[in-house]
Amino acid sequence: MGLNWVALTVFVLLFGFITWLGFAAAHWRRGDLDQLHEWGLGGRRFGTFITWFLLGGDIYTAYTFIAVPALAFGAGALAFFAVPYTIIIYPILFVVFPRLWYVCRKHGYITAADFVRGRFGNRWLALAITITGIVATLPYIALQLVGLQVVIGAMGVTGEGFVGDIPLIIAFVILAAFTYSSGLRAPASIAIVKDLLIYVTAFAAAIIIPIHLGGFGKIFAAVPPEKLLLAVPQGHTTGAYGTYATLALGSALALLLYPHTMTAILSATSGHTVRRNAALLPAYTFVLGLLALLGFFALADGVDKLPEFAEGFRQFKNNFAVPALFLHNFPSWFAGVAFAAIGIGALVPAAIMSIAAANLFTRNIYREFFHARATDKEEAHMAKGVSLVVKFGALIFIIFVPLQYAIQLQLLGGVWIIQTMPTVLIGLYTRWFNAWALLIGWAAGTFAGTYMVASVNFAATYSLAIGGWTFPGYTALYTLILNLVIAIVLTPLMNTLGAKPHDQTAAADYYA
Repeated sequence: MGLNWVALTVFVLLFGFITWLGFAAAHWRRGDLDQLHEWGLGGRRFGTFITWFLLGGDIYTAYTFIAVPALAFGAGALAFFAVPYTIIIYPILFVVFPRLWYVCRKHGYITAADFVRGRFGNRWLALAITITGIVATLPYIALQLVGLQVVIGAMGVTGEGFVGDIPLIIAFVILAAFTYSSGLRAPASIAIVKDLLIYVTAFAAAIIIPIHLGGFGKIFAAVPPEKLLLAVPQGHTTGAYGTYATLALGSALALLLYPHTMTAILSATSGHTVRRNAALLPAYTFVLGLLALLGFFALADGVDKLPEFAEGFRQFKNNFAVPALFLHNFPSWFAGVAFAAIGIGALVPAAIMSIAAANLFTRNIYREFFHARATDKEEAHMAKGVSLVVKFGALIFIIFVPLQYAIQLQLLGGVWIIQTMPTVLIGLYTRWFNAWALLIGWAAGTFAGTYMVASVNFAATYSLAIGGWTFPGYTALYTLILNLVIAIVLTPLMNTLGAKPHDQTAAADYYA
């Protein structure tokens, strides 16, 4: 593929605009950025409109734009588990997370681990939540680079070694600079541009590409039958049905536990703002369904068989399906708009993820274990520095480590982060669990999940054999059940060994 100057020019112009916007955001809703809650949570002053874009930008990332259609292109109907999964999360958001917002606002908690420390009075349980959050977030940041790499390559910007990585390095230097200077205000402002571009791109693709291909009837007729529907289970197994259902449920339970999602939720101006967003965010699910259909559009268009895209598919595999589809069906200038939407869609969540990881390290490792008397300014400066380390660590990882390892670690991240659910989400409703029982349950779920994923060559699903039946399903959900059972069984035993630590929170703290 040669250099596509038109698409590249549009991409650079839009990228330049969001760079300016990222730095200008430091003066938006001005606050003292030497306070961690101002830098890392935007002062908790984002209303319904901004929170809607911020959460949308947080959940629907560049990798979503690339990976969901790529999965539909390669695996077919299974990819559509992402649609019910993003429907399930919003009732959870509506019911559960206003409680978290209120108690965190009452006590000045900035992270989920802050809440765990106050609720259970156990610094080691809080440390486990902290480490899980940071470790699960790092490969997620690296994967945002995948979307950026794919669109940069689609525009013909290629090269060997360091030269080929220069555009990626420039993009992340810009990201690091405006995140350092503006904190969460930067991705919050950029998310508005990013999401508007994605909406325009998705609706244009859903209308124009089917016209080019002769209508939806011809598109679905061109998709191989085995990819249109899930295979009906045969014999004593739940087959693809079990895989689909557990992926949807397990992914929904895990997503809201990620530190970047927590950060976006806690930046809202009130618990009512969180509830309103739970009612409004399903609009993104509709767009996600359109994005998943792009995988079928690419199959019907046969872009993988076109010689001009052979190099892209060789380098990026199925991840190249969406860029090839846009290059084949739209003028170069609009392809540039679509690629900018994906590129900016990498920067927004990567910025929030790095801020969230920095908040966790600063509050729950640096302050808890090394500098208990740190001033607000020292906290904020530490978080800013850690956010730089996190971003450049992800950049180095993606440049020097094979992409497959980043994908494998991100799959493991989902298994790890869901182990925090008994402590964080159930802990919002009851103090019955013993902190040490929760810690042992967390450890058992984490180690069992890591072993199970590694034993099946880092696939997301694992087949349980019980009583002559086979239940293939999402490993994270299976290990969460193990975690809960252990915590429930051990809690009465642990309670007999010592008194419960003091709970800093009161029942009234969880409501307006």
